[in-house]
Amino acid sequence: MERPSWAPEGIDLDRPSAARVYDYFLGGAHNFAVDRGLAEMIAGMTPNIGDTMRANRSFLRRAVRFMLAEGIDQFLDLGSGIPTVGNVHEVVRQANPEGRVVYVDVDPIAVSHSRAILDDDEHTVAIQADVREWDRILEAPETLRLLDLTRPVGVLLLGVLHFVPDADDPAGIVARIRDVIAPGSYVALVNATDADQPPEVIEAQKLSSRTGTPIFLRSREALAAQHAGLTPVEPGLVHLPLWRPDSPVDVDDHPERFGALGVVARKDS
Repeated sequence: MERPSWAPEGIDLDRPSAARVYDYFLGGAHNFAVDRGLAEMIAGMTPNIGDTMRANRSFLRRAVRFMLAEGIDQFLDLGSGIPTVGNVHEVVRQANPEGRVVYVDVDPIAVSHSRAILDDDEHTVAIQADVREWDRILEAPETLRLLDLTRPVGVLLLGVLHFVPDADDPAGIVARIRDVIAPGSYVALVNATDADQPPEVIEAQKLSSRTGTPIFLRSREALAAQHAGLTPVEPGLVHLPLWRPDSPVDVDDHPERFGALGVVARKDS
């Protein structure tokens, strides 16, 4: 296989990557046959998985556009994956060519691909770090160069906290972020949930415990605790399609089928 320019040397093109599988579900072009094969296997076991990933990306775009309209011009995306197909920097560029974005992911493959894709973008960077390493993220040279945390910032945690076990205190992670960011900042959160889910979906989700990255389904109450001390903007914590849809036709009869809840919340003074 000929190595495309966005696939850095050292990345094994014969092994699937979770980040590239996600890209495939989003309709992106940064994936290979091995990734597409794994994605189809996953979809065979959990038919709604592609719809859920696309609903999450749509929520991301709406949340970023909302923050831009509120005057936010710098963003920190934690658990970003590969930044393609309508990701944060693309949405930001449409409204503000000078807007700044720092992508953070723990997966070295996602970060390598991201750096190759973003090579010519001086206002966007990707760094490798775990969402639990908040001090390391803040002290990274790339963060210090692009973000001024004395000013409001948009922080995105969309689909990363449900990989953090309760023992690592996901609500505490958000609290540390809340304590550092400036008043007027916004935090967007998404977490897989057991709220309104049928038993068979919950049982299927438990299969993730057999992988190296189990997903932790959380209740509405647990998710509300994650943004304690922040003020949710309307409509609050809801199933993803219900958060400020672009059109009523974007919401089907069963928004709960996407299996995740999202919220955007503001840090007041």
